[in-house]
Amino acid sequence: MVTDVPEQQKQRSKSSGSLVSRVSLSLRNAIASGQYGPGDRLPSEIEMTETHGVSRTVVREAVTALRCDGLVEVRQGAGIFVLKHEKDTSPTPGVDRARLSSDLEVLEIRTPLEIEAAGLAALRRSPSQEEAIFDCHARLLQCIEENRSIREADLALHLAIAAATNNPLFTQFLELHGQTVIPQSRVVSETGENDQTAYRRLIHKEHEAIVIAISDRNEQAAKLAMQAHLRGSQHRYRDMMRDMRGIAHS
Repeated sequence: MVTDVPEQQKQRSKSSGSLVSRVSLSLRNAIASGQYGPGDRLPSEIEMTETHGVSRTVVREAVTALRCDGLVEVRQGAGIFVLKHEKDTSPTPGVDRARLSSDLEVLEIRTPLEIEAAGLAALRRSPSQEEAIFDCHARLLQCIEENRSIREADLALHLAIAAATNNPLFTQFLELHGQTVIPQSRVVSETGENDQTAYRRLIHKEHEAIVIAISDRNEQAAKLAMQAHLRGSQHRYRDMMRDMRGIAHS
């Protein structure tokens, strides 16, 4: 028998989301105004909880939202630092073979970890974490429509999913490798604009399946969608390696 969520619980969830938005907006304004410039360290979690009168969970989710926008990075043991906003740079045509092999190695390591992360996110995500995942997914689509690299937005989405596991080790793994965990922007040459756009839309569609499963709290569907996405990335990279060597695809 399905029962309604108690009204008090709904109000707690709504209140938590509002607090996250308030703290996130305050930090965004401080960065935009220059109070905290590129390379500056933000106040610690404890300092922010005292300043804003919220829990550490709210602070962490607000920081995750900023990280999704590429405004800050979290350095383990050092703190939260403001990032320099770089203009989007498109990769040059041509692919380095050694780099490609390294990308495949990272993809192979990511796959089992992120499959598990997707399942845990489906089970554990909070309403505000769900909202952060949706926001990151929407920003990725915006990059596609504006014909910009999706690499940062792609990483931000995977970080938001990792954060929703509420196990910091998943996030730390992605942060340790940085943007090297999202190598797909080199798969299609920028000179083939139609192919590039089609590829990016494929990535967006794969992400959409993951996001919907997490939103539905469907652990198995989330795992399968993440597996299809990362295994698909491996297959596409291996196809490219074959093309580079003049080997026909099986």
